[in-house]
Amino acid sequence: MTDSAWPMDERPRERLLAHGPESLSDAELLAIFLRTGTAGRPVMALSRFLLQEFSGLRGLLTASRRQFCEVKGLGPAKYAQVQAAMEMARRVMDQPLRQGEPLRSPEDTRRFLTSRLATYPHEVFAALFLDNRHRIIQYRELFRGTIDGAAVYPREVVRQALEDNAAAVIFAHNHPSGVAEPSQADISLTKRLKDALSLVDIRVLDHMVIGHGEVISLAERGLM
Repeated sequence: MTDSAWPMDERPRERLLAHGPESLSDAELLAIFLRTGTAGRPVMALSRFLLQEFSGLRGLLTASRRQFCEVKGLGPAKYAQVQAAMEMARRVMDQPLRQGEPLRSPEDTRRFLTSRLATYPHEVFAALFLDNRHRIIQYRELFRGTIDGAAVYPREVVRQALEDNAAAVIFAHNHPSGVAEPSQADISLTKRLKDALSLVDIRVLDHMVIGHGEVISLAERGLM
């Protein structure tokens, strides 16, 4: 059956307008984004194929440009659309946390850090540098790769905190595996950073580990 031959109430766009986006499956949402299929593969069939090929919506949306464009029916234009949509979503999520504004709640902080870090396919270690009233000075992604004792350098963190004239800091990093449970290396690193920054009177307020749909606070766990 071609897309145009579907019953009207089964077409993804019409279902979205009638029942809301939350009523659609991942394949249906992707079909609206793709708009058209390829020769011999209607758009819904293409959507299901892509979700299987990339192990779900998350895998597709976080694929590299090379991986994305290698698939027949996709290409640079569709890749650019995906990146633009994801960046718009990040900016909406970022709105509660703006430079010069105080942190309003732990949940705002979690949402902001999740929007920034959750989709990376590799580990990224980041910091929110704050003034003495816990207003945001700067968000910085400091290190990439495996987060262990050899990858994050306390002296570089101290240097950046002093350069930003920070009085406090919240650290965060993602676990690409999706499991947010902090490792012993995460705990040890946090303590080393806390000790190094205390020498220059900068407080470490928290270290958050970002997984898929979960954020764990070391401060709340009593691990700092």
